[in-house]
Amino acid sequence: MTQRKRALITGITGQDGSYLSELLLEKGYEVHGIIRRSSSFNTDRIDHIYVDPHSDDAKLFLHYGDLTDGTTLRRILEEVQPVEVYNLGAQSHVRVSFDSPEYTVDAVGMGVLRLLEAVRDYQRRTGIEVRFYQAGSSEMFGLVQEVPQKETTPFYPRSPYACAKVYGHWQTINYRESYGLFACNGILFNHESPRRGETFVTRKITRALARILVGKQNKLYLGNLDSKRDWGYAKDYVQAMWLMLQQEKPDDYVIATNETHSIKEFLHLAFTYANLNWEDYVEFDQRYLRPAEVELLIGDSTKARTKLNWEPSVTFEQLVHLMVDADIKALDQQLRGSGNGFD
Repeated sequence: MTQRKRALITGITGQDGSYLSELLLEKGYEVHGIIRRSSSFNTDRIDHIYVDPHSDDAKLFLHYGDLTDGTTLRRILEEVQPVEVYNLGAQSHVRVSFDSPEYTVDAVGMGVLRLLEAVRDYQRRTGIEVRFYQAGSSEMFGLVQEVPQKETTPFYPRSPYACAKVYGHWQTINYRESYGLFACNGILFNHESPRRGETFVTRKITRALARILVGKQNKLYLGNLDSKRDWGYAKDYVQAMWLMLQQEKPDDYVIATNETHSIKEFLHLAFTYANLNWEDYVEFDQRYLRPAEVELLIGDSTKARTKLNWEPSVTFEQLVHLMVDADIKALDQQLRGSGNGFD
């Protein structure tokens, strides 16, 4: 019997981690994830695929750890013995990174170095190749130096989060070139879904809309509505992560839809879909502005489309509609007292 491929995922309980777990399980992997200890469980996004580890059917296993704790990361790596590592864990909210810069840089930047060192030592000791995926971000482009942004576009980060991501990006390249690690950077532009964190602007909009429709809310407060982003569907983007680690040689790839849309456009599509006018409900709140704004992001994913044969499957309008539908369903189930409704 062929042994299952083992993958280790940091950030497994997040949006991307949950979709990636589903994908890998469908492909026959044994999946291990790192979660942080807390006083409450935060596994909603993966509860539907989790099986008691004592069961013979268990193929998903969770381990307590943190990207700020290198010793534990090494211990988990030795225990799991994965052939693929996906580093998706982060303090990923850009605005919050201005409030907690030290923690953000420690987890998002130094966390990459800790993992790379652990992988390098494990590979050197065992002779087993471990393929490493680093989750980069379009925020690294910041004050953009060219439009659209591709793999060779210079970075100009505009937040502690983005600066930390740039550090992680270059360390990944450094370990690839210095030690021969199979290490890839995925420079992912904004990607959303019904599992997107509730403090991110897209989910703030769709959750508020659902509540407005049932009279539970009458105002939505937002910051800069003119910011433009290249928004895709998270489920498409985790497919690209996996594809990167299946190639003959490691490389870096921009993953994007090659379109850009403003927050106003997102609002218009969402509220129009519900037969409402967003301007009747949305008000400006300067607390949501960043000290340094990123006004325009639009990717050029030609390389990924050519070399990985990857394509986005969901349009911007379809993405907005599926998120609105999911939050309406989730709120309805919540009010009826059953489930969370997130697909």
